[in-house]
Amino acid sequence: MASFDVMPDVQLYQPAELDDALNLAERFGDSGWLVGGGQDTYGWLKDRAKNPQAMIELNGIDALSGISETDDGIEIGATTTLREIIRDERINRDYSLLAQAAGRVASPQIRNVGTLAGNLVQDARCWYYRRGLACYRAGGNICYADGPESMNREHAVFGASRCVAVSPSDTATALVALEARMIAESTSGRRSIAAEDFFVGPDTHITQMTSLKDDEILVAVRIPSKWAGKRFYFEKVADRDVWDFALVSVAVAMSMDGDTIADSRFVCGGVACTPHRLTNVEKAARGKALSEESAEAVAGLASAGAKPLNYNHFKLPLMENLVRRAMRG
Repeated sequence: MASFDVMPDVQLYQPAELDDALNLAERFGDSGWLVGGGQDTYGWLKDRAKNPQAMIELNGIDALSGISETDDGIEIGATTTLREIIRDERINRDYSLLAQAAGRVASPQIRNVGTLAGNLVQDARCWYYRRGLACYRAGGNICYADGPESMNREHAVFGASRCVAVSPSDTATALVALEARMIAESTSGRRSIAAEDFFVGPDTHITQMTSLKDDEILVAVRIPSKWAGKRFYFEKVADRDVWDFALVSVAVAMSMDGDTIADSRFVCGGVACTPHRLTNVEKAARGKALSEESAEAVAGLASAGAKPLNYNHFKLPLMENLVRRAMRG
């Protein structure tokens, strides 16, 4: 008798109110799966690598979508699409760094349906993990990417602790640079988490990439006015311009005092398990003008402390060059 590979039964819930979604998240915990645009979700289900008991679709909840002004900046709902962010007049005027980063996510078709929260909370893209192997991140006791013959060209050069997968989110780097805060909610209440603390490395939690609890939903992102209208730089280097994740990216926010840098935030993607702040570059850049001379003075600091794997040494000079380009203005 022939056997067929079919997807297991999954209950689908489509709440229209946030309270209902929060109750479902509490009820199902880690056996529930929150769905926004579904671009990460359906890949996992198709490959049979994840088997949630229930899927909770959030797109029907009006309270989770849209972009609004606050007393100190803007708030972006979790299910706001990347396309909406790219086209929003306020974001392009005051926080164009985020619009630039969102514009480099995947392809136009994916940006049309992909949500901000979905891009932020997507899981690691390491192919060993995605194939369903029992690595550390999957609850096993080995990292298949960290070996003499491992294929680790895309993996981390900073912050590895057993797992060497990198954060795959393009918008995460921009939001860390903009000092955004993530608003997480559960039936127990709401909490505000600094973007820099929202993303966690394997030394903090080996099977998670964010600090969200099982019963929490990321409901919004708030960007303060501190960096509104400042000088920004974003660049992403990938194998292909469409679809690919970053080999290395940089998101920079600079506050200028005349012709010199008064304050800055340099954040790299594709080099660590979380968006990686270059605090040594930020300190060295303070008081410098945007020039070739300044670029050469600080660029070498970008790779300080890196521990490359067999096949990703190229990320070190690539980081330095991206910082160099940002500092040239």
